[in-house]
Amino acid sequence: MAWFRKPKTRLQATDRRDLPGELWEKCPNCSEILYTQKLKENWNVCPNCAFHLRLSADGYVALLTDEGSFAEADRDLRSADPLGFVDLKPYRDRLAAAERKSAHGDAALTGAGTLDGIPVELGVMDFSFIGGSMGSVVGEKLARAGLRALEGRKPLIIVSASGGARMMEGIFSLMQMAKTSAVLAQMQEAGVPYVSLLTDPTTGGVTASYAMLGDLNLSEPNALIGFAGPRVIEQTIKQELPEGFQRAEFLLEHGMLDDIVDRRQMKAYLSRTLRHMLGLPASETLRAPEAA
Repeated sequence: MAWFRKPKTRLQATDRRDLPGELWEKCPNCSEILYTQKLKENWNVCPNCAFHLRLSADGYVALLTDEGSFAEADRDLRSADPLGFVDLKPYRDRLAAAERKSAHGDAALTGAGTLDGIPVELGVMDFSFIGGSMGSVVGEKLARAGLRALEGRKPLIIVSASGGARMMEGIFSLMQMAKTSAVLAQMQEAGVPYVSLLTDPTTGGVTASYAMLGDLNLSEPNALIGFAGPRVIEQTIKQELPEGFQRAEFLLEHGMLDDIVDRRQMKAYLSRTLRHMLGLPASETLRAPEAA
């Protein structure tokens, strides 16, 4: 009965369905396969194990500010090449390539907005721009944000994500540590609140300056925070480092952080904290979601 038999034909390349690769993402912690859109709706926090994947600078702006309230400042500032630096390729070429990938022109996004109705100055570092390295423009943007906060007596929030000072600018980059720290000292004397939020990773000169100078130093879970790499430290002190060294939980245990906050609860946490600092009544609208 030949008519009941289905002829076997090999699949051709044209028969395969091409699925976009950006539809799914694998959690680095629990290996769960996650639907990208659902992950974005959960602020890049794995719904299975609560692992915090990295969030873009624009993502933090959306997370922390009220919808439509953020106005970017100093968006036309661009890095120069004062040293004519060349390694594998000229620094100017690196800047041009990074600018094509980023909408912010450098590794810091600054501006003003409201957080649960509270006017704030916000600075967010963009790790996708040369590893979030701190060059002259980053320091200038954050210093200007601090001065605007000081003038308007508004809280300043800086979200750090950086590999440290930008070596291609040499001493010009290192001087940004002093510049930003001086502005924060003025804010402290004037009693204007500054909240530092450290995310994965925050290292180098950023950790050694404004990232650890907050009136309140917060971190996301399991964030890498440190100055030098663990291998360099081990070689210097000639001792084996404890497990979890340079992770947020270790720093909290040893008094270098004030708290570790789930990203999904961050806005509500900051709202309560800033209202307490400013002597404002408690919010009736914003409540933190349940942590996974």
